[in-house]
Amino acid sequence: MESKIGIMGGTFNPIHLGHLILAEEARNNLNLDKVIFIPTGTPPHKKRTSVLNPLYRYEMAVLATADNPYFQVSPIEINKEGISYTIDTIKYLKKIYTNSTLYFITGADSLVDICSWKNASELLRLCKFATAKRREISNDKLESTVNEINQTYGESVYLLSTPYIEISSTDIRNRVKSGKSIKYYVSNNVESYIVKNNIYK
Repeated sequence: MESKIGIMGGTFNPIHLGHLILAEEARNNLNLDKVIFIPTGTPPHKKRTSVLNPLYRYEMAVLATADNPYFQVSPIEINKEGISYTIDTIKYLKKIYTNSTLYFITGADSLVDICSWKNASELLRLCKFATAKRREISNDKLESTVNEINQTYGESVYLLSTPYIEISSTDIRNRVKSGKSIKYYVSNNVESYIVKNNIYK
C-alpha cells in the first residue's frame, strides 16, 4: 500500500511552534503517515554567516518533535557538503521511499517564489506541495499561483486550512538578543537548549 509522507524543510533557526503546528495540520489535512523534518545544511537563499551551526539546529528539531510519534528528523542535508537544494533532497528521498507520495510542506511566501528554486519544473513533477496561507501574501496571489501550478502539473499543490501563526525565527533570535522571553514561541525543551548553549546572544 502506498504511503504518504510529509517533508518539512527549512533552516529551523530555531524551530518554533509555528513549524510544529503547520506540520501537524498538514498531517491531519492530508492523512500523512509521517512528517520528516529536514534542517537545511547550507541554504541557497541565505548568507552562510547568518545561519546557526547545523548541529544546533538539528538537535533543536529533534527536541521539538520528540513527543510526536508521527514526526522524525533527518540529518541528510546537514551531513551533505555544499549548498542544499530541495530538488536533490527530494530525488534522494524518492529512491528510499519508492512506494510513497511525498508532500513538501511550506508557507505561501515560499510557494509564490517557487519559480526561483533550482529545477522547479522537475521538482513539481516529483512531489506534491502542501502550503499554508501567510498574512503577507494576498489570497488572490496565492490562489492564482496554486491554480497556475495545478493546471500545468496536475493536482500538485494543496492549500491547507491552518490558523495564521505569527511567529518567526528572526523575531525569536531578536528576542533572545534583547533579553526577552521566548516562552510559548518555542517548545520548553528548545527554550532550555537555547539558554543552556547560550545561543543567539
